[in-house]
Amino acid sequence: MGGERTLLVLAQRDPEIERPGADDLYSIGTEAVVGRMLKMPDGSTSALVQGQRRVRVVGFEADEPYLRLSVVPIEDMPCEGEEADALIRAVHGMYEKVVKLSRSIPDDHYVAAINIDQAGWLADFVVSDLELSVSERQEILETLDPLERLHKSSMFLARELDVLELQNKIHIQVQTEVDKNQREYFLREQLKAIQRELGEADAQGREVIKLREKLEAAGLPEDVREKADEELERLSIMPAMSPEVGMVRSYLEWLAGLPWSVSTTDQLDIDRAAKILDQHHYGLQRVKERILEFMAVRKLAADKMRSPVLCFVGPPGVGKTSLGKAIAEAIGRKFVRVSLGGVRDEAEIRGHRRTYIGALPGRVLQTMRTAGTINPVFMLDEIDKLGSDFRGDPSSALLEVLDPEQNAAFSDHYLDVPYNLSKVMFVTTANILDPVPPALRDRMEVIELPGYVEDEKYEIAKRFLVPRQTREHGLNGMLLRFNEDALRRMIREYTHEAGVRNLERQIATVCRKVARKVATGETKRTTVNVKTLEELLGPPRFSRNLAEEHDETGIATGVAWTAAGGDVMTVEVSLLEGKGQLVTTGQLGDVMKESAQAALSYARVRAADLGLAPRFYETMDVHIHVPEGAVPKDGPSAGVTMAAAMISALTRRASHREVAMTGEITLRGRVLPVGGIREKVVAAHRAGIKTFVLPRQNMKDLEEVPEDARRELTFVPVDRMDEVLKVALHAPATELRAV
Repeated sequence: MGGERTLLVLAQRDPEIERPGADDLYSIGTEAVVGRMLKMPDGSTSALVQGQRRVRVVGFEADEPYLRLSVVPIEDMPCEGEEADALIRAVHGMYEKVVKLSRSIPDDHYVAAINIDQAGWLADFVVSDLELSVSERQEILETLDPLERLHKSSMFLARELDVLELQNKIHIQVQTEVDKNQREYFLREQLKAIQRELGEADAQGREVIKLREKLEAAGLPEDVREKADEELERLSIMPAMSPEVGMVRSYLEWLAGLPWSVSTTDQLDIDRAAKILDQHHYGLQRVKERILEFMAVRKLAADKMRSPVLCFVGPPGVGKTSLGKAIAEAIGRKFVRVSLGGVRDEAEIRGHRRTYIGALPGRVLQTMRTAGTINPVFMLDEIDKLGSDFRGDPSSALLEVLDPEQNAAFSDHYLDVPYNLSKVMFVTTANILDPVPPALRDRMEVIELPGYVEDEKYEIAKRFLVPRQTREHGLNGMLLRFNEDALRRMIREYTHEAGVRNLERQIATVCRKVARKVATGETKRTTVNVKTLEELLGPPRFSRNLAEEHDETGIATGVAWTAAGGDVMTVEVSLLEGKGQLVTTGQLGDVMKESAQAALSYARVRAADLGLAPRFYETMDVHIHVPEGAVPKDGPSAGVTMAAAMISALTRRASHREVAMTGEITLRGRVLPVGGIREKVVAAHRAGIKTFVLPRQNMKDLEEVPEDARRELTFVPVDRMDEVLKVALHAPATELRAV
């Protein structure tokens, strides 16, 4: 400024970059003269500059201590003719209207504009007064043809004129409405005064009296009562037509409708509760024991203990939701349920603030109002299906709900007063725990509900499903009965699941077909046995035989955990001429592919001990395939199975078809423990397996395996792969020791 030098002014492409380089700036800018320097209150300095002409950047010279660029000036081209004159007049007309409607553009700017007779200069002057984005201003700056620049400026000017006209119209409407409301308020106050003189109470006054009576009967805590009294006072002095009347009235009705002190008395007869739980569900001993323990402690400790937060985790159809109802009946409490599947908005849990139109409390307090008591059994169903997006994370909002240290003063955004949830017995359900955040998981006591085995499914069908379906289809024991063999075959060959939902559907199908025969007079009594089952349900859908018919080389039988329980899985290995590649097929996941690679490395390391050629892997490819290729598979527990199948193919030793195995393999040949032992053993027993090989550290998990499976299977605990091979493969033949 002191040297009266000009500056180059360029706009940034990204304004967030604090120290831009040459590539971060537009290539066309303005040559400007500093007119004044101003010190701002925050300590920064602001410079007022006056633009002189356009310039184009042609080179980069230096970055320190400030940017220095080489530029060339761009001179405005002359623009004359009828089109230019017409466009200038049109811009003058629109600019006059904009100046009249805008509060930010001085009137003398219009005087300056009508004295500009050059198209380019007029375009630059008009655009400087409009609220445009940086990119739009840069677009005008980079338009070098004056006529085209004035045309673009007229488009921006027309847009600004439309906005200002709409804004002016809205302002006039609002002002008219305000005047109308003021007049109505004055007349209404006069009417109230007349009614008071005549001794007539208005409708709003009667409503305030009713709300006051409801709030007194609700038994509100002291701090909540103070808040309610404040809102009642506001309501009593508000005009009846005020938009806030409805909001305040709804708020007070919610305060009066919630249970603040009403509770049910727990029925702590433990023998009676045990009978009720057995009447509703077969098996599930761990869950039943936990409920009876809670009742026993509650009986001894009265109200001193905190209510537990139970989380039932298990596959679909095992009775998680219905178990919550049974718990409520056993304890003698109300049962309420909220499904969390697909909930993505935090306000669904905490509610909306009252500043929003149509605001409501969250689902937690809405359900408490439905329950009508302060101590219900509250089921949060499908807690693993919660989502999160720009509206917040509902699982984080649940932390306060499920934390016994915090939920005694739960804060809902709508109520804005503390609400006591500490007496509620929360029960949550999930299919898997992986999606549940660790902080939320830590607040819950997880109880796993494994899938049912065949005997349990038979008892459930016999005690619950068949009586319910025959009753719902208008049948009874005299018209329809199932024998044991038919039910077991239905379980074994027509369903493949961990729960019993599909089994109940199959029973319902049989009931429908029999009901039709009874209704048409074709039959009077039907006994469903193995022979008639196929006529009613069609051919069997699932096979429960052994995976293989003969002992063969290059295969091994493994077991896998699935969402439907357990399943038998065959691993096949073929040796092909090649260059030592490992090929895996069957939709195997990354972990399973790594297990296959570890199995091959183990075979290469133990080549001499297994009787293989020293460099056998250089002349052949190993292809591992797991059938049912349409089903994705993953996990490390098939490591020993793939190693056994691979070594069977390499040594040409046949594998025993009645031996199944599970375990993770390491490069040193160690066998590590895996999960899902109960489901895997049940699947092996169902498939006719005789010997089950498992890691030694998993032997403790056999306590959860049904008694008949433990009795009929031979379990072989192993620590190393050599022990697996002794059991899984036939002894090597002398003439087949090398490949």
